[in-house]
Order: sequence, then structure tokens, then C-alpha cells
Amino acid sequence: MQLLILTSAPDNDVLPALALLSHSSRVIPASADQLISAPDSDIVIVDARTSLTAAKSLCQILRTTGLSVPLLLVITEGGLAAVSPDWGVDDVVLDTAGPAEVDARIRLNAGRVTRNDPSPTIRAAGVVIDEASYSAKVHGKPLDLTYKEFELLRFLAAHPSRVFTREQLLSEVWGYDYFGGTRTVDVHVRRLRAKLGDQESLIGTVRNVGYRFNVHEDDDERVPSSVRP
Repeated sequence: MQLLILTSAPDNDVLPALALLSHSSRVIPASADQLISAPDSDIVIVDARTSLTAAKSLCQILRTTGLSVPLLLVITEGGLAAVSPDWGVDDVVLDTAGPAEVDARIRLNAGRVTRNDPSPTIRAAGVVIDEASYSAKVHGKPLDLTYKEFELLRFLAAHPSRVFTREQLLSEVWGYDYFGGTRTVDVHVRRLRAKLGDQESLIGTVRNVGYRFNVHEDDDERVPSSVRP
């Protein structure tokens, strides 16, 4: 299991029990600007031991930007009373929890995503993407996309607001064995925008960096259709 740990603690020893488990983990600073280049993970863990206010804000940002993996909160026993549903976390674990409990929480939360999302539907900013049927709609209107256009839209929409370089998109959408240049990405983005019509601004350009899927706080997040109201 690949874990992403967000913490501001200088020692990075957020959950000591993890040292006794086989999960791989990556630690990054607990700040919103670090999320742009954050690596993919199966579980995201936020450290709330020292600042409840900052941790709550970070958790809410993660949910607003469409986090699609379980979000776990590491907290001290004294901070438990402050956690509420509006934090947007899937589970909490005490920083003193033993390896058996930590492993169980990781496995159960990861398994819950698998059971509830066997054929995920991506919903973001009025775009609905059905990965099972390789179909996409924008505000109910079907989009006539080529395979690569669909894959590009799917990948960007699955990571809303996250910026990807052209090289990253080539790797993720076209694969490592693709020998074409980064201009291929620009061409497909231009075609995709044309097919999105008046919603072309959903594919945003970040000057001198790359592209991202634009969303707003009131837009739908990436959630399985089976659990949406």
C-alpha cells in the first residue's frame, strides 16, 4: 500500500507504528501548495497532532479538490473531541496506535473504496465520465472523443486542480514507450477544448508549466456514482 503523509512536524515521525509495517510511505509538508506536485497514493494521512485548525483546513482543501482515495487523520487523544463530519476525513487514528490497529484501519479503508467503486464514474465541473463504457458527457451532452482524447480528459478530471507538465501527461496518457514530442499533448488539448465548446476553459493552461482540470468549490467531486445521492 502506498501512503502519502502530510505533516509539518520536523521529525516526520507521525505514526511510529508504520515503521513496523510493510507499507511504503512518502512524506511531504502539510501545505496546500505542496498538493500540486504530490505523488499518487492509495491512502492520504494528515497529521493533526500539533495544529487542529491547520489540519482541518488541509483536509477540507483535499476534499474540495476531488481527493478520490481514503483520507485518514492522525491525532492525539486530546484532539478527538474537535473532529467532526465537516472535516471530510474517512477515519481517525491515535498517534499512539499499535501496528495491528494502524494496519487494520489502512486495509479496511482501502477495501471500502474497492467495494464501493468497482466501475467508477468521474464527476467534476459538469463533466461525467463513465470509465466502464468509455463515454463522457458535459452538462448532459455526449462528447464524441477519440481514445486518446478520452484518456486525456479522464486523467485530468480524475485529478482536479492538479497541474501536470506535458512530460507527465505524455507518460501517464501515452506511456513511457511513446516516442512523440510534447507537442502531441498541445494538439490533443486543443482538440479536446474544441469539443468541449463553451466549456473549453475546463482545461486550464498554467503558463510555463502545463495543464490542469479547472474546478470550483461548488463543483462535484470525483465520487462513485453508486454512493452519490
